[in-house]
Amino acid sequence: MTVLLIILGLLLALAGVFGCIFPVIPGPPLGYLALIILSWAKDWEPFSSTFLIIMAGLTILVSISDYLIPAISAKRYGASRLSLWVSIAGMVIGLFLFPPWGMVIGAFLGAFAGELLAGRRGKSALRVSCGVFVGNMLSTGLKLALSGVMLFLYIREMF
Repeated sequence: MTVLLIILGLLLALAGVFGCIFPVIPGPPLGYLALIILSWAKDWEPFSSTFLIIMAGLTILVSISDYLIPAISAKRYGASRLSLWVSIAGMVIGLFLFPPWGMVIGAFLGAFAGELLAGRRGKSALRVSCGVFVGNMLSTGLKLALSGVMLFLYIREMF
């Protein structure tokens, strides 16, 4: 049973890293769940309760920031509400058409199209699109960093 739990945890940790690129899969929460499963399988020895609480807090923080950072970045660059919604639609459409990079391209093009529909032209619409792109990349980078650390720690404590 312990071996099965460890394998399940490893699969969850790998899915956590994969989920940082595909927004349909909740990356950091899966990585955290893997740490919990490994701790449970090894009688709570690999990680202290303090460590698990800190990782839970980081997981929650990164998960919330995944929604806030792109919105804050877009607003900072002057995005309209229409641009934000069309950007989200572009991200979802891009994800299904050209995963995983379609998500980034779709968000960029969606923000650009949204700004054009909102009445902005040229450099202004392009500036907002760049803001959305920067926010999405920063958010994805934070998720990848945390999930990568969790995968590393999982593998280190697995044996």
